[in-house]
Amino acid sequence: MADLQRAVDELAARLDRPLLLEDRVQRVVAYSEQSGAMDDVRRDSILRRHTAPEVRQWLRAAGIHEAAAPLRTPGAPHLGLLPRVCVPIRHADGLLGFLWLIDAQPPMTDAGVAEAAAAAPGLALALFHESLASGLASHRELEAVTGLLLGDREAAREAAEQLIEAGAFPQAQPVGVLVARPRAAEPDDALRLALEQGLLALRRRLSGHHPLHLVRYDHAVLLTAGPPVAADDLHAAMPVPVVVGVGRARPGLAQAAGSYREARHAAEVAARVPGLGRSAEWARLGVYRMLSARPDQELHPGLEGLLGDAQYLPLLETLETYLDLAGSAVATSRALRLHRTSLYYRLQRVEELARTDLKDGGERLALHLSLKLARLSGRYLPRDSHGSP
Repeated sequence: MADLQRAVDELAARLDRPLLLEDRVQRVVAYSEQSGAMDDVRRDSILRRHTAPEVRQWLRAAGIHEAAAPLRTPGAPHLGLLPRVCVPIRHADGLLGFLWLIDAQPPMTDAGVAEAAAAAPGLALALFHESLASGLASHRELEAVTGLLLGDREAAREAAEQLIEAGAFPQAQPVGVLVARPRAAEPDDALRLALEQGLLALRRRLSGHHPLHLVRYDHAVLLTAGPPVAADDLHAAMPVPVVVGVGRARPGLAQAAGSYREARHAAEVAARVPGLGRSAEWARLGVYRMLSARPDQELHPGLEGLLGDAQYLPLLETLETYLDLAGSAVATSRALRLHRTSLYYRLQRVEELARTDLKDGGERLALHLSLKLARLSGRYLPRDSHGSP
């Protein structure tokens, strides 16, 4: 509720006009300090915490329940009602409430109405989040999920107990974690809002899985109980392109942090290695599972110069494919559609430039791992979609 009150206060300050926010049955949720025009309806609504029945009937007749955009409603002197601007608060086509602004002394400008309308998605998100708590206030849920995933072992145990006791998660079911990471390079507030909108919409559809969520600076987290939720469900819910990482299920909610770490790493790998596709399961990452936490400085010294020069990219791509295919010249020629003579020439050039010997098993291993590390760090960006682990 504090987030809603803060949002209303900030918008009122920008518009220099008192605001009142109601839920869909016109119970008062939040209101700003009084400034400017005041009428009996605003005063009574604040004192009673709801709008009088005769006023609700008048406003319903003005079309507020059907409105999809800001609507100017006429005054009603016999009800003590000044003209108003009503901004319907909707989420996923569902009506959640109304934002009210007195449209008198002076009337609102079109720019002011547009600014109020621009605030509606954020207010809808906050209202919807409040309604999802299932007996646990949303801010307490947020704190509990944060402690569960980011706290130490004792904090995670206490957070799990709190969520289970509040009925937000079943006690005897496994927990799975998915992480959605935006493909956009620079996270911002708009992107974070989009992630949360997607998660909240998905939570409504997955109510049987007792979903919980958390949105952090550059990724979103979904926790579910019972059978695994498909990564495609998370993709479908997101209004922005994302990659999804999937952690292994854990037997109880208190162990969710382990699945979260795996899902986050899997999403990071999927973002850096396009060949893996738009989703990656930690259990299927292969060598990337071991390399995701390694520093990219530990590369084969002979590759440093090649990675820094674009002219050598075809050589690196050839080398990676050759190593991925267990050193089979026949399979590599077929995969790259390259004549065997050209393949041998490229591999010889790699040996010369990298000062290595591809007949040495230790060198092949070091080169192979170095190329995968370079992919993860972004230093090696092959032109094809090849990215097998």
